[in-house]
Amino acid sequence: MRLSVVDQGHIRSGQPGTIGIAALFSGDPLDLAQVRSRVGARWGGLDRMSWVLRRPTGPAAVSGHHWSPAGPFVPETHVVASGEGLESVLTSGVSRPLPAGRPLWRLVVAENATPAGEHALVLLAHHGLLDGRSLETLFRLLMDDAATPRPPGPAAPRPPAVPAALRRELQRLGARGQSLPVAAEEARPELAVVELPPEVVGAARRQPARGRGATLNELLLASLAGALRACYGPLGHWPDGAVPVYATLPVDLRARQNTYELGNIVTALRVPLPVDAPSAVDRLRTCQQLVASLQHRCDAHRAALPTVEAAARLVPGLSNAMARRLVRPDVTPTVCTAFKWRDNPCALNGRRLTRVLPVPQLNPPGSANLCLVQTADAYTLTVVSHLRPGDATMLGDAVTRELEELAAPTHHATAGT
Repeated sequence: MRLSVVDQGHIRSGQPGTIGIAALFSGDPLDLAQVRSRVGARWGGLDRMSWVLRRPTGPAAVSGHHWSPAGPFVPETHVVASGEGLESVLTSGVSRPLPAGRPLWRLVVAENATPAGEHALVLLAHHGLLDGRSLETLFRLLMDDAATPRPPGPAAPRPPAVPAALRRELQRLGARGQSLPVAAEEARPELAVVELPPEVVGAARRQPARGRGATLNELLLASLAGALRACYGPLGHWPDGAVPVYATLPVDLRARQNTYELGNIVTALRVPLPVDAPSAVDRLRTCQQLVASLQHRCDAHRAALPTVEAAARLVPGLSNAMARRLVRPDVTPTVCTAFKWRDNPCALNGRRLTRVLPVPQLNPPGSANLCLVQTADAYTLTVVSHLRPGDATMLGDAVTRELEELAAPTHHATAGT
């Protein structure tokens, strides 16, 4: 089976390409045999979880990778135990390629993986096989009270192509940007997990005052813009001066008919971060305006996708060129994802789920990717950076301070004036 243009792009990016999701549980340690049994029962019938990547049979520019079945589904091959702590499992997972010659995913069971004694279940997968929404779907399938997902229905009609909208989107994709300021020889892969105070996030989400409040995506973009300014200074102090710094937002393209479909059914939208906006509230207002335009921009991507797929099938090297450009740190210095885990309360073999952590992939030097997730009243930020040692923690702490500034009572009193 041939790869989609998005699958192919992730495979040809030249990076490890591993993304992940971790679930933490309280109570007794997870039993490895029980987890393997649950995986076999819930995932064994999912074709994509048994696919193996096959390399091009000819020159890469004129032939593409393809998927082929691996044979019987054997949970013991993929579900493994680890004695490492959570951050060690996640850091090594995103920094190294998954083994070739078998399906590109692994499920790790780690006992007492956090200082609080929580037990971890970590799903790692190549982004060419699965996107972030697919990882959520797979984890939900493992839970004790999981509902059987609906089979995909008829495809939703695509919006008509509007030449002016497509032209604007191509201009945005091609707009000049800059990487995060670090010399390549100084860069090291690094991961940081930050537990954000729920009362701070709740107060920050009520900004701007007299407004509708902020979504998690808007809050993450705005707080990252402030964190970059705090850590590296205003853009005038960066190597490329006032050239914008862009964040890339993955946007799910699934419709109601295929909500639970596995694969890469996603597009990526670039937005300029308001690093030089004068205040935290101003940065948030700007990000709200940027996010408000995303739906119309997604329609342009949906309309263009069949043409891009057809072109990539005729010239597989096109996927390679697109992937290499999009992964450049001046084009994609940061990827931001935020979502709420809605299935609460839930448990795995009787162990209560306490929180979920999505894990973004590692990009080239000069980049940092962030994921924010809400699980009940817990907010967890994961930063995967390819910057100087310590920068992942520095960025996570700076995001926390930016949220605290938004949550400050003075902003509640003055933000609407």
